[in-house]
Amino acid sequence: MPHVELVVAFVLLLAMLCQWVAWRVRLPAILFLLLVGLVAGPISGWLQPDLLLGDLLLPMVSLSVAIILFEGSLTLNLQEIKGVNKVVQRMISVGALVTWVIVAVATRLILDFSWQVSALFGAVVIVTGPTVIVPMLRSVRPTRKVANILRWEGIAIDPIGALMAVLTYEFILASVEQQAIRHVLLVFFQTVFTGGVSGILAGYVLGRLLAKNWIPEYLQNLATLSLVLGAFSISNAIQHESGLITVTVMGMWLANRREVDIHPILNFKEHLSLLLISVLFILLAARIDLQQLAQVGWQAFLLLLVLQFVARPAKIWVSTIGLDVSWPERGLLAWIAPRGIVAAAISAIFADKLVAAGYQDAALLVPLTFSMIIGTVVLQSSTARLLATWLGVAEPSPRGYLIVGANAFSIALAKELKEHDLRCVLADSSWESVRQARMAGLETYYGNPVSDHADLHLDLAGIRGLLALSRQRYLNVISTVHYSADFGADKIYSLVTYADKNQSEKHKSSSSYQGRKLFSEDITYVDLISMVSKGMPIKSTPLTREFDWATYRKKYSGNRLPLFLIDAKGLATPFTIDAELKPGEGAIIIALALQDETETAEVEAQRPRDKNAQPEQVESRA
Repeated sequence: MPHVELVVAFVLLLAMLCQWVAWRVRLPAILFLLLVGLVAGPISGWLQPDLLLGDLLLPMVSLSVAIILFEGSLTLNLQEIKGVNKVVQRMISVGALVTWVIVAVATRLILDFSWQVSALFGAVVIVTGPTVIVPMLRSVRPTRKVANILRWEGIAIDPIGALMAVLTYEFILASVEQQAIRHVLLVFFQTVFTGGVSGILAGYVLGRLLAKNWIPEYLQNLATLSLVLGAFSISNAIQHESGLITVTVMGMWLANRREVDIHPILNFKEHLSLLLISVLFILLAARIDLQQLAQVGWQAFLLLLVLQFVARPAKIWVSTIGLDVSWPERGLLAWIAPRGIVAAAISAIFADKLVAAGYQDAALLVPLTFSMIIGTVVLQSSTARLLATWLGVAEPSPRGYLIVGANAFSIALAKELKEHDLRCVLADSSWESVRQARMAGLETYYGNPVSDHADLHLDLAGIRGLLALSRQRYLNVISTVHYSADFGADKIYSLVTYADKNQSEKHKSSSSYQGRKLFSEDITYVDLISMVSKGMPIKSTPLTREFDWATYRKKYSGNRLPLFLIDAKGLATPFTIDAELKPGEGAIIIALALQDETETAEVEAQRPRDKNAQPEQVESRA
């Protein structure tokens, strides 16, 4: 293929654009990646993965899947599964078997495949795919219990699905020699033993290297990647397809070792996984034969209906019998089960092997699997949020703020935000500070907001951003870094410090560790505390057509410090020094009064419960 480097560069560019479009429209990126892959591959003929990568294609797919599974398993802390562990255990065991049997039988009846190929396809679509589950959960925002169940299932089921596909494949080959059952049992125990032992050993070695600081920080990511791929390849060399179990166990081992700080390597693996997922989906979609895809058209649709309305509900029913899972929670669990990159990769690997073994109908495995991926993702991503809301198992839209530091100013600000139905949680390690916040009727978290305990117990439902307002400067910096992954860097805010105003550049913290600067470049933590301590109130002023933003600024120029803008939809955004907000009609300005004001038309501010008051005539005091 001419201009190979140009093709690779364009694939990367297209992958980035697909992810950006998905972010803009709040849909799983897989939809756009598959569409681009189809257009670039079978439709236009511009991208030919087999010609581009040759014999390296399938090994690259396998290594990429290993990295993706390792990254996902790094998030599987056993503390999070408490309360849902029985559900997850059933879903990845007996529930997986139920899905396998139902899909295999349906494939045999609908597409008239051989029982062997039907069984393999049933094993392939067991996996639900963390690469599409996690983005979907961000969009759907179900309750924490449902989200934990789906996330654990999505990651834990991948190596199990791969193992079942391997066992089915081995069964098919061994059935010719009439030793299938015994051979499959032997392969099962060998695969699980090899993968489990290799994963624990590799996790222990990497954990010791990281915990003892025997690897310099700048080499930790490279060392982790090398050990993951090494463990995966060695395990596969010892026992065929045991590597996926190895990397999953390895990641879980590291995630549950308190002495190992996995955050640096986790961030790197998240970025690497995003790159690999984006490129792989385009390459695998480009290999699809459109004639084969059309050949399974209506049969694939019938099979999708069976998968969505029979197999998945049956799995959830069997997995939740007698357990503390409400019917609304079961309803959402029965609806969300998108297939992703692992299903696509497994089907691509075993389809070629079965065709070579003489099973010609296996050539349709890849287009059939992609049909299930497209169908489940499109159907579920477009309806899951509505279903979650209707069932009452969706978190509220994030509008509130996590405030690090409970002090006179943050308490006064949180009280005013609460008056506008905005959830605020104040986190502080000082019991006296937390006690003052609780006496003011505010939600609090007593402890270090960047601790492991906070990661498990600090409820961020309805929270959209962070205000770093602690008197401890180092805690503000750590908090902005820690929570940027949860809320996004554009929703992390902190105050200008004395060092920002008076020290040279070489003594200042990097801007990437500070968040966006709040309110004014002349206002510091000490200034705010001093003003509130002197009795300066926080006031809310609604804007109308007559009393607009320009009028507000003219009237209160030099007298008020704008803190927050609550727009007509109820979304609260703080004023920052790097962006100019443009409040419109129906917005509310929350500001700190800097001096005494003599106003004759001030009464309690319009609240969400009072829709008939004249907004230009009302204000509140905190």
